[in-house]
Amino acid sequence: MKKKVRARSRGAWGRRDAFRLGGVGLATAALAPTLVSCSRADEGASLDDLREQGFVRVGLANEIPFGFVDDSGDPAGQSPAVAQAVFEELGIPEIVATATSWDGLIPGLQNNQFDILAAGVFITPERCEEVAFSEPTATSPEAFLVEKGNPTGIQTFEDIAADSDVRLAVLNASVEQTYAEYFGVSEDQMELIPDQTTGFEYLEAGRVDAVSMLAVSHNYLLQERGQEDDFDVTEPFFPVMDGFEEKGWGGLCVRQGDTELLEEINRVVAEFTESGRLLELGEEWGFTEDDLPDGTSTEELCSGEGG
Repeated sequence: MKKKVRARSRGAWGRRDAFRLGGVGLATAALAPTLVSCSRADEGASLDDLREQGFVRVGLANEIPFGFVDDSGDPAGQSPAVAQAVFEELGIPEIVATATSWDGLIPGLQNNQFDILAAGVFITPERCEEVAFSEPTATSPEAFLVEKGNPTGIQTFEDIAADSDVRLAVLNASVEQTYAEYFGVSEDQMELIPDQTTGFEYLEAGRVDAVSMLAVSHNYLLQERGQEDDFDVTEPFFPVMDGFEEKGWGGLCVRQGDTELLEEINRVVAEFTESGRLLELGEEWGFTEDDLPDGTSTEELCSGEGG
């Protein structure tokens, strides 16, 4: 059985770990089926089930600093830190993290590989049809990671769409892919990547001109790699679609049948938001008060009215 551990804090890992994250996802994902023999295969996970199990199986996608597995196989990042603290409050002291490709997160949850997703998955109407989200726990504006000096002058998705020679790396099945398609970035211009590290490697090798991801993810990765002087992060922004600013919100995900579990998660998230605990959990990963919930509800986001 895979080791059960607490979510790793920022100070507990270094730049060497960040360099090696690219290979961690495949290794841990391959171990996922061996984590636990679960008897409730097609049923929702009750708190009693999880308390008896003694730990929670968490799906991640190796996006620094939202949620990733470090070089020791330990969960790290804002979303796992929130999950760890929430489940401690609910009497379940341990989480077991497994990394997979971004587009494998929701299928893995639905297929009972995970009990919960703690990967900063943004709440969208389409995803709300597949999984159940907690109330929002964090946001961050978008940005592009580019070569030093931003030689192609990229600032928006429209800039990329306007120049057919520009190539963009985006996480497969991510909101960034949706944004790129909406603003007219052609399929030929996009490199669909499984994780953040792959995007960085493509940029470093000159295979793409930009990587589309959250600003906090780019900044944190460069800081941990010590390469702030080698690449630039463009001015952060929230895309405007159909006249509305798309301020995406991430939350924890459970299966749609996990009603009791979701209610208890939301109760604790509300307490953390009110007490300032949610800010504390995010600060060490680069999140600020501007990235905290602003009252936008999951119901609004699922209906397409939030943001």
